[in-house]
Amino acid sequence: MSLCALKFMFLPLFFVLLASRNGSAIWCYRCTSSTPGCGEDFSWRGIGYLGEQCSENKDICVKVIERRGAKEIITRDCLSSLSLRTDIPADKYEGCRPAANDVHLAHYVNHTVKEHDVKRNYYSNVTFCFCFLDHRCNKSGRFLKGNPIVTLSLSSAIIFFAVHVY
Repeated sequence: MSLCALKFMFLPLFFVLLASRNGSAIWCYRCTSSTPGCGEDFSWRGIGYLGEQCSENKDICVKVIERRGAKEIITRDCLSSLSLRTDIPADKYEGCRPAANDVHLAHYVNHTVKEHDVKRNYYSNVTFCFCFLDHRCNKSGRFLKGNPIVTLSLSSAIIFFAVHVY
């Protein structure tokens, strides 16, 4: 096999790897309820952008709703950005769940500043909503469907192998 044929054979593979690397991470909205349009009545026009790409490939979009009386704070972000929280539920499949109770959190802390909330008991109701199938919750495994570079690269590789092998 000539050098030119080898280059042509690996060129589609290069494009497939390049496109899958760029298109594999999930896109999520990243804002808090203090941002206009990011409250309970969500409007992407209000926050001014269509979301950001998460840092990890198998990430999940999360909406955290924290309530105490009439006060409500909504946080939208990637799960990898919220991973330092110890109250994330173990079941992270699509849907909403109450926060997990961490009995060991701040067990040995003698902390008198209540605003720091080291025991995470300020909010009376904390709910985590996970999504990876909805709008701006595009699943990373479906990148092949709408990515023309990947589709073109795969089809040219298949045609090349079919012509030269048979």
